[in-house]
Amino acid sequence: MDWPHDPDSEAGSEGRRKYGHAVIAKKVDEEEDFPLSRDEFVEEYGDHPVRLDYERVVSVAEIFEHVEPDEFEDFVAFHQAVGRAMRENDYWFYEGAAQFVDANEA
Repeated sequence: MDWPHDPDSEAGSEGRRKYGHAVIAKKVDEEEDFPLSRDEFVEEYGDHPVRLDYERVVSVAEIFEHVEPDEFEDFVAFHQAVGRAMRENDYWFYEGAAQFVDANEA
């Protein structure tokens, strides 16, 4: 894919220092962006790259195909929904992530 910026640059993952969920979280301002529309967020950032691990880069839009609900009241709700979608759809590069998916279903 032709990204709008290098996923490992300062605009992407801060020179590979930020991965996955951290890259997405840096795109929102906790004080000013809420309530936040999922569709508006994807419209603005959907083509941006998210490095998941040392091999894999996907778009914000690809991850957000699995994110619910349509709107987030605050930063915590946003984080929870994105994290859940990433864990449940194999976008979370973390050993043991499956145990958290199972715990969320209980």
